[in-house]
Amino acid sequence: MSSTLVTVEGKNSLLTGRNLWQNQDQFDNLEKHTSWGIDFLERYTKFVKERADIELSYAKQIRSLSKKYHPKRNREDESRYTWFVAFAATLQQLNELAIQREDLAENLNAQIVCELTRYTQELKTERKSHFQDGRRAQQHIESSWKQLESSKRRFERDCKEAERAQHVSDKIDLDNKTDGEKQKQQAAEESRKDYVTSLNQFNQDQHQHYHTLVPVIYQRIQDMEERRIERIGEAMRSLAEAERKVLPVVSRCLDAMMEAAESIQPRKDTRQVVEVYKSGFDPPGDVEFEDYSATMRRSISESSYLDNRTEERRQSRKLWPFIRKTKAAISRHWPLWPTPVG
Repeated sequence: MSSTLVTVEGKNSLLTGRNLWQNQDQFDNLEKHTSWGIDFLERYTKFVKERADIELSYAKQIRSLSKKYHPKRNREDESRYTWFVAFAATLQQLNELAIQREDLAENLNAQIVCELTRYTQELKTERKSHFQDGRRAQQHIESSWKQLESSKRRFERDCKEAERAQHVSDKIDLDNKTDGEKQKQQAAEESRKDYVTSLNQFNQDQHQHYHTLVPVIYQRIQDMEERRIERIGEAMRSLAEAERKVLPVVSRCLDAMMEAAESIQPRKDTRQVVEVYKSGFDPPGDVEFEDYSATMRRSISESSYLDNRTEERRQSRKLWPFIRKTKAAISRHWPLWPTPVG
């Protein structure tokens, strides 16, 4: 048995051990409880690991989405518009958000998952050691009790045999004790001494077991359990802190997205459209009325005069090649809306 177990670790550990050792079943109950505690620690570690995997998957999908909608090349006709530049800036910030989620996942794995996995193995080893000490202490007290019971039964048997030998001697009325009687009495005396020795040893072992060994073992188990619970609390705080660390960067990304959205200028973009698609032609004048019925009432000279006038008008129309085109053709040469004033 380890010599370190005989040292009482303060008044509190003694009281704790006594409170726990009121029933033999408490040892088994504590063994089950601490096993459940380790199972919870492993389950929480798995929870953080899955949380990190979700963050990585989310970051991957966000990065893929940003890449999918990011312009393949910088087209001059697109980059001149504020709404297009704003969307490109939003995609860039979205990619930065993906980086932050990846950093969060990396911190969760490094600071929590790896540390808790290592600590769990250490905790299992420590727990195994404590309960092995408890079993050895229990085996020792049981062995001491068996030794006491054995010496007690031997003393009882030798006493009965010595008593029977004395009765035989009394019946035959012998003045002197026989050798057999002396041997029986001597054996009874020796077994009595062994019994007393075993009794004193058991009482000493029992006192040490219930007042020193068991309280120390149970206090160490209690300390181990408190450290486990404290470690879970630290892991939960670390999880929240890791999330909090990325918030400033995430907030800056969102602010940049807001600035990009606010930088959109509809009037500026429509002016760009006017500059790109304006035709360069002046607006045509009014179309005059042509009275074909008047020719029937005019004289030949007048008719010739009108014919000359008509020919002049036809020649002047050549300045407007699109005057007789369809509306679709006109729309290709004329802006969609008038040039804004101011």
